[in-house]
Amino acid sequence: MSGTYDGKSLKPGGGGRFAELKDKLAHRPGVTNPAGLAAAIGRRINGAEQMAKWSKAGEHRAEEHGK
Repeated sequence: MSGTYDGKSLKPGGGGRFAELKDKLAHRPGVTNPAGLAAAIGRRINGAEQMAKWSKAGEHRAEEHGK
């Protein structure tokens, strides 16, 4: 199964679990913003502060790899 989470870590904060959830939600009827819904679920489970830390770390990794 190919998705946007290929090559991303499935450890917490690695981005893989978020991308995988986003892909699953995209196929559900009525979901217009799967990334926003995945983020809301993540904030509910992990807390807003932790999600912000992971987001900042992901942005930093993207800058390092030129994405």
